Amino acid sequence: MATSQARSQGGLGRLSEIAQVAARHGFGYFLRRNRLDDLAPGADGTTAAVGSDRGRRLREMLDELGPTFVKFGQLLSTRPDVIPPDIVAELRGLQDDVSPVPFKQVQEVVEAELDLTADRAFLEFDFSPIASASIGQVHRAVLPDGREVVVKVQRPMAEAQIEADIGLLYQAAKLLKERVRALEFMDPQELVDEFARSIRLELDYGHEARNAETFHRNFARTDGVVVPRVVRQYSTSRVLTLEYLHGTKVAELDLDALRPDERRDIAYRLADAWMTMVFRHGFFHADPHPANIFVLDSGQLGLVDFGQAEKLSDEDMAKLTRLFVDAATENIDAIPRRLRELGVRYAPEREQEFRAEVRILFDRYYGTRLSDIDPLQVIREGFQLIYSLNLRLPSRFVMLDKAIATLASVGQEVYPEFNVFEVARPYARRLLVDRFHPRVVSQRALAEASALGSVARELPYQVSDILERLRDGSFQVRIENPGIDELDDHIDKATNRIAVALVILGGLLGSAMIGVFAEKGPHALGVNLLALIGFVISGVFGIWLVWGILRHGRL
Repeated sequence: MATSQARSQGGLGRLSEIAQVAARHGFGYFLRRNRLDDLAPGADGTTAAVGSDRGRRLREMLDELGPTFVKFGQLLSTRPDVIPPDIVAELRGLQDDVSPVPFKQVQEVVEAELDLTADRAFLEFDFSPIASASIGQVHRAVLPDGREVVVKVQRPMAEAQIEADIGLLYQAAKLLKERVRALEFMDPQELVDEFARSIRLELDYGHEARNAETFHRNFARTDGVVVPRVVRQYSTSRVLTLEYLHGTKVAELDLDALRPDERRDIAYRLADAWMTMVFRHGFFHADPHPANIFVLDSGQLGLVDFGQAEKLSDEDMAKLTRLFVDAATENIDAIPRRLRELGVRYAPEREQEFRAEVRILFDRYYGTRLSDIDPLQVIREGFQLIYSLNLRLPSRFVMLDKAIATLASVGQEVYPEFNVFEVARPYARRLLVDRFHPRVVSQRALAEASALGSVARELPYQVSDILERLRDGSFQVRIENPGIDELDDHIDKATNRIAVALVILGGLLGSAMIGVFAEKGPHALGVNLLALIGFVISGVFGIWLVWGILRHGRL
């Protein structure tokens, strides 16, 4: 009990620390307006982070709060349905780069996971990491057979720290849901759920190893792209060993020393690699950050860091193709329907507004030369539409949008005249041709016929089950309607009022008949006493009925 109370107090203390950091970065006004200033007493609530400045301030705040919050910010950058575009753009600048842990701790993790001493497992193991992030850090090493490798080692306390921060985020989400009315259109806890699933997956290096092996198989026959092999006997859930790539990160290229044609070649080969993943493999690297891409000494491109990857099914590709056909043929009215097929969700009453906004966006670029279109601007405008209409996007398509936006940004940094759409166009055209090739159409028709045949085979048995239930009297039809309970309540009230009115009418008629025909018996005020009592009782019921009707505002 005492431990639980101490943990609760510690959580509140950390929440208070977060509130203080938020106030220091210009969000004191937000705390005060939403009754959260009790977490940061004395914080200045006068300075407001507004406009484009708010995204920068939020990015700096998350950066100060630590690695888990940086990763949460990176997740938010993939949710344009709940985060304004200006903030999304800023959050994409968050870098998961932290100070390395001492080599002694790295060595302990490696030896515990591999069940070997570091001296026996490796001929060489560099003390200094070549990269360091919140979950793990990467060291160069040499295996006993002479192969050069990189070893990604999870930080000793990474899982415990992340679980503690996830608990803290759940507390913050609960507070936001209870107190911040402006966030009623979204569920903060759902965001934390998504983040928890994502980061727990990243904690499992076995998942990243499987992704790396898939990418390696997919690019095995592609000369221009190299994906390092996974060294399975030196890999576990907390240690990942890959072949070492000799080259330079795109982030570290001396672009001024390269000729324009060399820069163009790198940018377009980057885009070509990702278009191959999306349109041919249906499995793509979701984080084409310049630190995750190498220009190798051989001139090839090398890919690393496979924790974030998404898969597109054949059905996804078919739906994307239909969307592409409607966009290419200017069939604007069909686009909302195609987006619904892809899993995009929006309020039905806003469909006309959605269609009008899509037409405006389409008309703005239709007929424009591809070389004159800024793909980043198109993506930003698309995200603005998503946010303004509160559209809900399936995560795999959001990750695809993020990958394309990041790729466009990297490409333009390497070669300013780069246009990712120029590379995507031939792939999309080829996909279109492939999807409507007679052989593919016939195969799809056979699959559909087989599915319909299965339904037809099951139909007699289903009809038999229904008839059997009808014969036994166990057949039930349940109708669910959100307003039916309210309607039932109204009918009950109306019935009760009619019953009371009939009682009053009967009392009045009975009392009147007694008053007219009864000559004997006690009298009061010149009226038979029994009739007088009947009139009084009926009057009381009548006044009560009228008062009840007036009180509910309905006659």
